[in-house]
Amino acid sequence: MANLETSLKECLSSIDGASAAALVDYTSGMALGTLGGTKDFNLEVAAAGNTDVVRAKLRTMELLGLKEDIEDILITLSTQYHLIRLIKGRGGNGLFLYLVLDQNRANLAMARHQLRRIENELEV
Repeated sequence: MANLETSLKECLSSIDGASAAALVDYTSGMALGTLGGTKDFNLEVAAAGNTDVVRAKLRTMELLGLKEDIEDILITLSTQYHLIRLIKGRGGNGLFLYLVLDQNRANLAMARHQLRRIENELEV
């Protein structure tokens, strides 16, 4: 089991193209931990804003009667991927991992695979 700081460091070091990572509580909108970002990219603001994305998707699924779990949500910008992975099990209810990737350097399939592995090792 990996602690939060170790898991966020692993996101940035083991996932090609990763520039920022956060663990976010989507019930409150608060980032429980962040790593990366820049003065022009406030990771706290991005994490809080993405709680609205997660809440909206969960609400829509409920209205549609979909009884499935969200694995991840992908937002594609012109130069970046923003990947949101909802945490399952072991106290992870209401949490998601948020990862920012450079499109030119990232392999999206590998990033999703690595993020899933990091989620499984995360101790919340």
